[in-house]
Amino acid sequence: MYQILVCDDDRDIVSAIRIYLNAENYQTICTYNGEECLEVLRSQKVHLVILDIMMPYKSGIETLAALRQWSNVPVILLSAKSEDVDKIIGLNTGADDYITKPFNPVELIARVKSQLRRYMQLGGGEQSGKVIKIGGLSLDDTTKSVMVDNELVSLTPLEYEILSLLMKNAGKVYSPKEIYKAVWNETPMGAENAVAVHIRHIREKIEIDPAEPRYLKVVWGKGYKIHTGAY
Repeated sequence: MYQILVCDDDRDIVSAIRIYLNAENYQTICTYNGEECLEVLRSQKVHLVILDIMMPYKSGIETLAALRQWSNVPVILLSAKSEDVDKIIGLNTGADDYITKPFNPVELIARVKSQLRRYMQLGGGEQSGKVIKIGGLSLDDTTKSVMVDNELVSLTPLEYEILSLLMKNAGKVYSPKEIYKAVWNETPMGAENAVAVHIRHIREKIEIDPAEPRYLKVVWGKGYKIHTGAY
């Protein structure tokens, strides 16, 4: 059974989310501030976090930043309509998705299922046992791991899927909308910003100098590709 942590200082919202999740047979842990959220995450196995942005003492963004220092568990941010800037900051900090209050329970559950599927399966229906190597960069579909120059790098589920798509089609240019549709499996709304954020994070993890990438190249006006030239 999947265990989901919900963190919001509004107890009524936490209670409502717990009801929705329990109806789908998810186990729910309820927390009401960032410190309590982090304490639970350090001590228990959690498969997904639903985290409110606006909380006293330690905001959702601060909590997420602390969490990302040691965990890649999927995080869905809860935000008010007026918090667009915080949504962008959240994505930059490592959030996997966000949903705006007031939210539709059906949409919330759909996003939860989508993130859990990525986190637990990563490669989905991809054939396992295949290792792709390009220069010093390698991706292993069996272990769902990525190594750069024989050193393991830690990617979030979305980062892994984006890199997997590009490496399995090395040399092919994908537009942000094509990446978004393939990885998010949704209509590409706001694709450019979402994809750009994750591309930047991937570069920071796999490139010696993200400003002069060896592998993950931008083709101006067209999109992104994995470079297959000599290294």
